[in-house]
Amino acid sequence: MSWRSLPSPCYETTAIKATITTTTTATTTTRIVQPDVIRRGNEKQRKATTITTTHANKTNRTNNHPLKRPRESMSHHPPEENSRGIARVTFRVRCETLGHGEMVYLVREGDASGFRIPLYTTSKTYPWHTTRTPLPLSLTDNDDDDTHASATYRYRYAIYRCGTFHRWETPSDGGGGQDHAQESPPRIVPLRLFDPDELYIVNDTLGIVPTDHHLDVDHVKVKKTFSSVASLARKSSTGSAVSLYASSSSNHSRTPLGSSGGAGEPSTKKKVGFAPPPSSPSHPNPHHTKPTPPKQAVHLTSSDGLIVVSAFLPVHLTRSDDGEWTADWDYEALLSMQTHLRVTRIGTVKWRGWHGNVGGGKSDESGVPLEERYKVEAVLRPFHCVPVWVPTSLFGEMYNGFCKGVLWPILHNVSNVYSSSTRIHTESKHNHDATKQAEPYDDSEYAEYSMDDVAQGPIHGDGGREAELWASFTAVNRYFTDVIIQCFNEGDLIWIHGFHLMILPSFLTRRISMAKIGIFLHTPFPSSEIFRTLWCREDLLRGMLNADQVGFHLFEYARHFLTCCRRLLGLNHGMFPDSSGGYNLAIDTNGRHVSVTSIHAGVEPPVLNQVLNHSSTMDRVHSIRNQFQGKVIFAAIDRLESLKGIPLKLLGLERFLQRCPEWAGKIVVVQVGISAFERGEDYTKTRNEVLFMVENINNRWPGTVQFQECAESEMRLQQRMALLRAADIVMVTPIRDGLNLIPLEFTVAHLDALSEHGRKDGRKRGLCILSEFSSCTRVMRGALHVNPWKISEIATAFFQALTMSEDERMRRISIASEFVTRVTTQRWALAVMLDLKGVQKNEDARKYAGAGLGLGFRLLGMDSKFNSLDANSVARAYRSAKSRLILLDYGGTILTNDNSDALTRFQFVKKARAPSVPTEGLIATLKELCADKRNIVFVISGKERHSLTKTLCHIPNLGLAAEHGMFVSWPTPKIGGKRRWETLVPDQDRSWRSIAIAIMEVYTSRTHGSYIEETEMKVLWQYRDADPEFGYLQSRELEDHLSNVLRGFELDILHGGVEEGGYVEVRPKGVNKGVVSMHIVKHLDKMTDKGKLEFALVIGDDHCDEPMLSVMRQIGRRAMEVRIAKKGGPPLAPLPATIAQVDVSACDDYISTNLQCFTSTVGKKPSAAANYVNDVDDVHELLESLVKVTTRETVHSGFYSVVDLKSMADKAGNQVLLPINFEPTENSLIRSYSAGELKVAHQDDFNKATPVKVSTNLSEFLGTIEQEEDEDDIFF
Repeated sequence: MSWRSLPSPCYETTAIKATITTTTTATTTTRIVQPDVIRRGNEKQRKATTITTTHANKTNRTNNHPLKRPRESMSHHPPEENSRGIARVTFRVRCETLGHGEMVYLVREGDASGFRIPLYTTSKTYPWHTTRTPLPLSLTDNDDDDTHASATYRYRYAIYRCGTFHRWETPSDGGGGQDHAQESPPRIVPLRLFDPDELYIVNDTLGIVPTDHHLDVDHVKVKKTFSSVASLARKSSTGSAVSLYASSSSNHSRTPLGSSGGAGEPSTKKKVGFAPPPSSPSHPNPHHTKPTPPKQAVHLTSSDGLIVVSAFLPVHLTRSDDGEWTADWDYEALLSMQTHLRVTRIGTVKWRGWHGNVGGGKSDESGVPLEERYKVEAVLRPFHCVPVWVPTSLFGEMYNGFCKGVLWPILHNVSNVYSSSTRIHTESKHNHDATKQAEPYDDSEYAEYSMDDVAQGPIHGDGGREAELWASFTAVNRYFTDVIIQCFNEGDLIWIHGFHLMILPSFLTRRISMAKIGIFLHTPFPSSEIFRTLWCREDLLRGMLNADQVGFHLFEYARHFLTCCRRLLGLNHGMFPDSSGGYNLAIDTNGRHVSVTSIHAGVEPPVLNQVLNHSSTMDRVHSIRNQFQGKVIFAAIDRLESLKGIPLKLLGLERFLQRCPEWAGKIVVVQVGISAFERGEDYTKTRNEVLFMVENINNRWPGTVQFQECAESEMRLQQRMALLRAADIVMVTPIRDGLNLIPLEFTVAHLDALSEHGRKDGRKRGLCILSEFSSCTRVMRGALHVNPWKISEIATAFFQALTMSEDERMRRISIASEFVTRVTTQRWALAVMLDLKGVQKNEDARKYAGAGLGLGFRLLGMDSKFNSLDANSVARAYRSAKSRLILLDYGGTILTNDNSDALTRFQFVKKARAPSVPTEGLIATLKELCADKRNIVFVISGKERHSLTKTLCHIPNLGLAAEHGMFVSWPTPKIGGKRRWETLVPDQDRSWRSIAIAIMEVYTSRTHGSYIEETEMKVLWQYRDADPEFGYLQSRELEDHLSNVLRGFELDILHGGVEEGGYVEVRPKGVNKGVVSMHIVKHLDKMTDKGKLEFALVIGDDHCDEPMLSVMRQIGRRAMEVRIAKKGGPPLAPLPATIAQVDVSACDDYISTNLQCFTSTVGKKPSAAANYVNDVDDVHELLESLVKVTTRETVHSGFYSVVDLKSMADKAGNQVLLPINFEPTENSLIRSYSAGELKVAHQDDFNKATPVKVSTNLSEFLGTIEQEEDEDDIFF
């Protein structure tokens, strides 16, 4: 099996130059199919020559002569002398019959060089294959109208298989059953259809060569752009004769309109200053509008690496008696597909049905013996398979214990399906005999498979046996992680399969955060009410969310997953742009978008047909038909477990025969039961129940049910296809099921029923009876859908299948075959891989950071320069600045957050809990900072005025801003009493408050868990305690309601904090922390006489602080851009796209070009800030370090440090510094600063010396030491 043609490496082809000759034939007219194509009839006669090509050498058309590979780059051919210009043509071809691993190329007819142009496709554009770039075609310009009309471009399509020439296109590629051996003639496109400097699209269908009257050509209108006024004037004077090569031969810089740019003009030096403000969306600034690069289509090439990870490798191992190992592909497995990609498969080896069971067989372990593992590795190496060697007992606990015993029922929406320990109570002798017959296995064999891993009874949390199973589950995932890391190469895609490895992405992202990781579950995903019963629910969800893509077979399963993430983790989802220009469904988590894909897998009809056409398969088919000759055969293949619904199926059969006894003896149900030993007691219970019911039905209607139990290895693809081919109707009636390919295989086995030849046997075959709880029900629309819990529906389905008219049956088979033939396994894999490769993920590992311990680890996406705030850098900038501004948030930044959880928030709003208050140490620190006349310190909070006044009003020179900046109290040296407050926006009519509260009360009454929070200037409707989805819907409705009713007021209606539960807020228009930050900066000259701002420190902690952090970061960036421009350095990297661009140019007059601005958020999370600190304690330590700098410059200003003494000595020359009250004696010894020698100091020297005050104790001495600019670790 192989994937559909995956694009080979891109070979850029630029121009196709044709040979010009003269012919006598002339083309009359050309019919354009598309309505937007220019129809050209009588044109101006031009000189023309016919562009033809020499026919390709006949040997070039054989399969033994592959075409040459294209060059990496081909230079543009200049136009011919008689050329009238260049047309750019894109070729598209519809290919629906390509084989596995095949790719289509465009080849110019008669090109001796053998250049070929690859055509690519994607999951969105399939089956259309397109050239990556338009091909320039040289157009002729001759006066002879006949030769002009006959100028053509001739080409053909070649089919390559795995990079090697396979064949030319044939009429059979277009369908219709044409001869495969006949090659299609060359395609001919008249060049008279094209105009110079225009863009066209030629649409073809592989295998169908149209005549010139049926060409399908689209003309794409291209808007011309010109680099200068001069080029525009030249274009106007020369018409359409501008050469494509002349415009692209050089890369000159563009001259702005209105400037001549002549050599004689004097050059003026560019003025260095602040950049112009960013343009608004409605008035774009042409100087700052950067062209958006075109979105490139995502392709998979042979250079792409892929690591496929699954619990078991898709291979069959065989060991001979002499100890030799052999391997073969398991062609039934989805992951056994062959492709030209660099694929490495990782998983455990499955030998003799091993699932980690200890004992049994002739060895101590059912796994591969330790001394023979190297042989198995050597056998698997040609298959590019790498085994994961896990201890046998550990894997058994993981697989049988946790995966099958805990996760399996939960994922299938059943939390207690295996908890009942009661057996079937029988009253009749027949029941007793059937029960005895149902127990052919001894206790030792049963213990071997069950291992007593599943605690019989309801799952009861993370203690005891469940904790041991969870530990085994995590340990096995770590084993897989180590092997994947060893095999990983940079750029490889990692594709994880199965619920056995749900937490594997968490371990991988810790070590290879830049890798693109996808996980695909082949099981259903439960509703949030079922999934939340797991004690490890958050760990499993975070494990999956650490991947970049999560895949399911149905959107139903994806929807449940999205709901679980919303309800259990508080994460939102939506449609987000992808790298190819489209939009994908994704979950927004920690600054990353985790793509969610829902694509149902298919089967490979060619492989199944090959199995069907095998002689042994056909012999088995005839044997089954002869065994039940004259009867309608119903086939069912199910595992013997409760989820498969076999008893419900038999009850439906019994109900049907009771109502329609005339069908007794005319039908037979062949029920194959696959032994499910790992199900433990559930397997035994189901098997006994099935045997009892089969015996009862056969006793009443002999020969109606043929039940056969077999091992999974005895019902492989060949045996299964023989039974499905022999059957007339297939039944799949599980009560909950994931991927089940039996209906798809059955449909492929009966596709010939749609043809006349297939209907000659007279059988009414090809129908499927499917449970609506099976995944394939959504894609098999032609099947009869039933609710297995409703016995009457199953009985009715029996009757409908037997009495259905021929027309309806053919219609249903045709509808069912549509998906089977269209969506194959390789198309499913290609679509998922293209989505995974298209995930927007930065290759720079520094862009991603980890947070959390253990399985609570999560990957955070943020700016690559988002680092911890360097306290030393802040202190150095703080010390050298003359004018400083410090903006601090209140709760969550300098004080413990009162919104830490929903209960605390509710108690605080309802006045049932006292708010947190600053500590004495914090108050002292703020007082010290405010005492420095060079500092302007503001606390900007969302709290009300009275809360801030109560706790911070006694600090002199501290500025306060309440309710996100609505009220501002400027710094004042007065303490105590009332503070004077100003409003950021003019006070207005507050009648809107009563209206808003009345509306919110209506929504509060019908939304449990919501409440209203009122402050002096705003009203909030909190729904953090409500049902997440219902609360969000109500909030959107409330938002619209308020917007309509309050549209006459100057208000902002905000919907925020969805991650924390969510709220709807109504407040005066134009009030936020970003606006008040700019307001403070523009009033600095009124608060200080230290000049323009040179230092700024801004710290916040939540989404309400993001406007302040964003504005101040952009202010600091403008100053930095000026400094860089003065030095002639390279421009700064653009700000992250998550930062909203704000016009901060109004602050330019108040900030210095030497401004150093530090923005930080509390906690490592995506933010508009440039840095982060870990917690509130780090904020306190940072502020205390700044106090030390302030104290050093004020309190100890009367003393001198060693550095000061050294500098003073250098200035004084040989001046001697004497201690205070030093009484010199004759011939006292002193040290010379110049030579470091001892010399005798005479009395005259001491008399001439000027006493200097120095520190007399150690604390004063150490307190005056100043560090140099280049020293590190000033305070820590």
